[in-house]
Amino acid sequence: MRFTGVLLLMGTIAIGVQAQRPRTIDRSSDKTDPPTTAAAPAPQTVKAKYEGGVFGYNKAMNGTLTFDDTNRRLLFRNQQQKEVVFIPYDAVTSAFADTQKRQPAAATVAGAVPLIYALPAHFIRKKVRYLTVQYSDQDTRMAGITSFKLENKEMVTSVLRTLSEKAGLTTRGEVYIRKKDTDAVKTNP
Repeated sequence: MRFTGVLLLMGTIAIGVQAQRPRTIDRSSDKTDPPTTAAAPAPQTVKAKYEGGVFGYNKAMNGTLTFDDTNRRLLFRNQQQKEVVFIPYDAVTSAFADTQKRQPAAATVAGAVPLIYALPAHFIRKKVRYLTVQYSDQDTRMAGITSFKLENKEMVTSVLRTLSEKAGLTTRGEVYIRKKDTDAVKTNP
């Protein structure tokens, strides 16, 4: 009995040691360009969920995100097509795509059941894609960060690319930013 236990213990240690071998890194799949460069142009109107961030509009709501090129602004309308939030293209200081892992409501409820069978529900996660926009409006002197939940990764990258082109942003890695004007910066002689 002791001999069997010792053999079992030594076999477990041997497997553990073998599993800790150094891993090889495949550098051939590394990309230097951000994935947003190959995105298709976004449609004029996209389904979105406003997540908050604009002063006075704290409640999340479903609706559509529209590129209003006539008035040079990014416009969010609620489900009744009422204009709720808009951000002028010139006020956008940076924009980026964000991904978060969230637990669906059904998995949260199933995980609350005090049974061993509810354990797998704790591991269920869903990727949620966001377009995050930082803005600073000179007319109203308001600034902030707002996010819009979009349906998939391709839609987020195409909306991000289109917004960056319309707002005149430049790329810095996977984030689009507005560079400061060098003429407006005063230097001391």
